[in-house]
Amino acid sequence: MSLLPIKIYGEQVLRQKALKIANIDGDLAQFAEDLKQTMITANGLGLAANQVGRRIRAFAIDLTHFDVLAEPQVLLNPEVMEVKGLVTGEEGCLSFPGLFQIIERPQKVTVKSLDLDGKEYFYEAEGLIARVMLHEIDHLDGVLFIDKLSSAQRDLIKGKLGKIKAGERV
Repeated sequence: MSLLPIKIYGEQVLRQKALKIANIDGDLAQFAEDLKQTMITANGLGLAANQVGRRIRAFAIDLTHFDVLAEPQVLLNPEVMEVKGLVTGEEGCLSFPGLFQIIERPQKVTVKSLDLDGKEYFYEAEGLIARVMLHEIDHLDGVLFIDKLSSAQRDLIKGKLGKIKAGERV
């Protein structure tokens, strides 16, 4: 197991769309384990592959924050099948250390994905779990949570974004 360096706002890979996974192999299984461990060590709720420099459609989510009997999962080639409702809540991101913003997202989501055995799963989530899944899928599409802000809201955090790009904590 190795911890992977998390890419910080300003790094180009965060704006690039991730590529669909064609082969599930031992390299991918090892990467999935590293992605989960990196997320857990960083105290994140989720972590997308491109946040650690790999442009593949995979993300980890730590479900233990929501259910003590659950385990962290890695979803491969996730697709949003359905969304319902809207809710506003605070969001942060491991690629934006120290920055938290109020973001509107769907309240419920159904996501189709593959596991490491290539088996298809459907996840129905709501509340914070739905928020995390949608946040990570946005990452895989090169969309950052600050893109959900109005231009006025982005203007208010321009200084903080500059500090993050410069490697400073906000």
